[in-house]
Amino acid sequence: MNQFFEALGQDWVDAAQRRGAEISKPALDSRVALELLELARVAAHTQERRFAPLTSYLAGVAAERLRAAKPGLDDAAVAEFILEVRQKLEREVPGL
Repeated sequence: MNQFFEALGQDWVDAAQRRGAEISKPALDSRVALELLELARVAAHTQERRFAPLTSYLAGVAAERLRAAKPGLDDAAVAEFILEVRQKLEREVPGL
């Protein structure tokens, strides 16, 4: 996606390696990134602002569980998955 996230992905690989685990470098698709940012925005307006990062974390956990349940799922489908939940949250708060 950009140099910051490219380096951050390598940081996760390195940290896992120091714990005796090999992981593939996580990457952030631009569509998924946009949906996560929008989800965080909605969460910040529907609950306490500090819930926004935790909402994004939970979305990542859910997305990886969906990928495990449906191998071969592409990034567009993950973005749509996040979009569905974000839109539900938006409908719950008038004026968003």
